[in-house]
Amino acid sequence: MELSMILWMVVAALAAVVIFSFIGFIPGTDETSVLLPISLAVVLTGVPPIIVLTFFIASIVTLNITNSMPTALVGLPGGVMSSPMIEHSIFLKNEGRSALIIKKIAASAVIGVIISVPISLVLANLLVPLSEIIKPVAPYLFIAGAIFLSLISKNKILSILSIIPLAIMFQSLRHLYWGLEIVDKGVNITVSFFLGITVGPLLFSLFGLLNKKNLDEQKINDYNHIVIPKEDTETKSLNPFKILSKEERRKASLGALIVNFLVVLSPVGLTILFGNLFSNKTKDPVNKATTSISTMSAIIQATYLSGIIIPLFALGSPLSPVAIGPGAALFNADPVFTLDNNIHHLLSGFEFTMAVVIGAAVALLITYFVIVKFARKITAVILKYVPHESVLGLFIGFILLLAYRDAGLVNIFGVLMIGLLSGSLNKMGVNYGVQFMALYAAPLLIDLLAGLV
Repeated sequence: MELSMILWMVVAALAAVVIFSFIGFIPGTDETSVLLPISLAVVLTGVPPIIVLTFFIASIVTLNITNSMPTALVGLPGGVMSSPMIEHSIFLKNEGRSALIIKKIAASAVIGVIISVPISLVLANLLVPLSEIIKPVAPYLFIAGAIFLSLISKNKILSILSIIPLAIMFQSLRHLYWGLEIVDKGVNITVSFFLGITVGPLLFSLFGLLNKKNLDEQKINDYNHIVIPKEDTETKSLNPFKILSKEERRKASLGALIVNFLVVLSPVGLTILFGNLFSNKTKDPVNKATTSISTMSAIIQATYLSGIIIPLFALGSPLSPVAIGPGAALFNADPVFTLDNNIHHLLSGFEFTMAVVIGAAVALLITYFVIVKFARKITAVILKYVPHESVLGLFIGFILLLAYRDAGLVNIFGVLMIGLLSGSLNKMGVNYGVQFMALYAAPLLIDLLAGLV
């Protein structure tokens, strides 16, 4: 590999760090709605595939750390992946520990990346010879994943009952588009449907304001007063292994290791499951909250990295939630990439590994330092000078644009319908993980039901 190409890879990683450091600190910037359009734009510029992969890996690492900052400091979800941290973050904020937890989140992210990158690359290499066996059974794994995540959720019955109605809705829209010849028959619209789910709670709330009674109840006369805690004075060290306690290091490492073997399951579902499971036996409420958040931070990095590395390296097909959603442009972005000719086919194993390592290393080194030293100041600037409404409007616009790109004007209304149904189910307790898995399982699930008639 030429030195000039390595330098361009570093530049691409730096660009990702700058872009997603700014975006990540803005509350409500869902991972898919920002990763997908920006990575798609990079792909369509025609830069070499190795640059695309480097940029995307750096984007994942940076965004997953910075997205946690609004949650840690002010209790606002940065994105879907940081939403499981909200309850613990608010508790720690009330205890005056928010500044300390920022460092713990960043330190745990380091552990997540260090463990996930080599493990996922090794697993991907082991799975390459089995790729033709895995591809046919992957849809069955999605069905099993939807059921599994339903059974471990708080609203088990409602979650299980929602799987088939959701699958019917997704497949009905696809068949409608095929019948109208908006898209070629057999082409599964997935990206915009995925985004419809992620923006569902927001759309549900916004449409609720069209009801005058709801609007009157939501009106306020004063600004929200948000207090950002003072700088942490307890932990001066920048060493991530000293910031975390021995128990936090052990559980973060174990969580990051396990999820590499569960790439077909929803990252949100895995984060909720293991983040809470590993802290259940901790009696002290402060230690329980810090252990849970530390574990979640490591798992978030591991699920996203393994979720893109394993399917892309081993299979070349988007057979994980991360690959189907945020990473979709790396598999299929016509005319640059197709399912038969994407990064999997265009990069050698060495090139793929170099892109992953350089992207992750550059992003981790810079983002970790920025977070530990300046997270409080950056958050204050963002909350003070960047209107939340403008950001939400921008990304809703992105979603509608991608909906139009997928299947024209009719799909904009299709995505709105998905958002409203998904948002209402989310409010009733059906989490994102179940809904995402229902989307991935829909084609096979409906075929199996039709076979029973």
